Amino acid sequence: MSVITCVEDLRLLARRRVPRMFYDYADSGSWTEGTYRANEQDFRRLLLRQRVAVNVEKRSLRTRMLGEEVAMPVALAPTGLTGMQHADGEILAARAAQAFGVPFTLSTMSICSIEDVAAHTRAPFWFQLYVMRDRDFIERLIERARAANCSALMLTLDLQILGQRHKDLRNGLSAPPKPTLRNLLDLALKPRWVMGMAGTRRRTFGNIVGHAKGVADLSSLSSWTSQQFDPRLNWNDVEWIKRAWGGKLILKGIMDAEDARHAADCGADALIVSNHGGRQLDGAPSSIAALPAIVDAVGSRIEVWMDGGIRSGQDVFKALALGARGTLIGRAFLYGLGALGEAGVARCLELIRNELDLTMAFCGLDDVARIDRGVLLEPPR
Repeated sequence: MSVITCVEDLRLLARRRVPRMFYDYADSGSWTEGTYRANEQDFRRLLLRQRVAVNVEKRSLRTRMLGEEVAMPVALAPTGLTGMQHADGEILAARAAQAFGVPFTLSTMSICSIEDVAAHTRAPFWFQLYVMRDRDFIERLIERARAANCSALMLTLDLQILGQRHKDLRNGLSAPPKPTLRNLLDLALKPRWVMGMAGTRRRTFGNIVGHAKGVADLSSLSSWTSQQFDPRLNWNDVEWIKRAWGGKLILKGIMDAEDARHAADCGADALIVSNHGGRQLDGAPSSIAALPAIVDAVGSRIEVWMDGGIRSGQDVFKALALGARGTLIGRAFLYGLGALGEAGVARCLELIRNELDLTMAFCGLDDVARIDRGVLLEPPR
C-alpha cells in the first residue's frame, strides 16, 4: 500500500503485518461484538451543518486537557499488549505522541515497563491503573508512576472481571501464547514482525513480571492475572487511590450519569465516557450515544472526555460537538503501530488532525473551542 489516506488504510496494513492472535486481540469485542460495532456506526448517524462564506483562513486545534496544552484534543488511550503489535510498541507510540504534542497513556498491562517508557521519552506521560487484589502491588505501581514523573493517573473502573472475547479463545491467546500449528504458520507469514520481536528483550508484561509477588516469568503470569482483578472495587477504593496518588486523577469506564456524579463527587479531575471499546458489556450503548447525558449531568463540574469508535478527525469533531472536552484513541493508533511502527502512529495522528482541521473549516469554525452542538443537524426521521 503506497498511499495512506485514512485510518482504515492503516488497519488493513496492520492486519497483514501483525500475527492474527495479536491483531484480533486489538480488533475485537466481547460476545456478539454489537457494542464494538455500534461505537463506530453511531458516529455516522451524526450529520454536520456545512457553512459557507466564513473566514476560516487561520484555524487552531490547540487546547488543554487536564491543564496540559495539547496540539489537538486527542490523547493515546491505554491499550494492553501494545508491545505485541510491534516490538517496543509502547516506547514507539509514546515517542510519536511526544513529537506530535498529545498525551500518551501507558497501560498496567503493557509490554514495556513504566521505567522503560520514561527512559526513552522526555515528555511526562499518563499511567493507567487496574485495581488488583494485591494492594501492596498497587501501592508500588503508584510509587513507580510517581518516580517516573507521570503527570496523571488513569484508573479504569470497568474491568473488575474480564469480558469474554471469542476471537481470543479461538486463537489460544494466553501468557505465554499457545504454540498451535495455526499460530506457528501465521508467524511464518509475518517475518517483519518476527524479526522485530527477535531484536528486542521486551516480550513480557514489564510492569508485572518481576514486580508482583509470585510472578517471576510468563509461566506464572496467567494464573496470577486470573486471580488478581478485583471484583470488590468500589468508590471507597477510588478515594483511597486518589489519596495514595495525590496528583491528577482520571476515571475511565463511565457510561451512566449516576456513576458520573460519583466520579465528580470523589474529586476526580476528568472522566472518560467509555465502554472499553465494546470489550466488556456487549449490549451496552456506544460511547458517543452515552456522552450527551453525562455531559449534561456533570460537564460543569469535571472534564468529560470520551473514547470508543474514533477512527477519524470527523469523529473527534462530533464528540466535541456533543460536549466532550477531549477524546482518546486506542485501536486507531494501534493500527498505525502495527502497520508502520512509530511512523504509523505519527501518520494516524496526522490523519486525524487534518480531518479535524478540514471539518472545522467546512463547518465555518476557526477554533476547536467553538465546536458545540450547533454544528450538528437533526438526523432525518
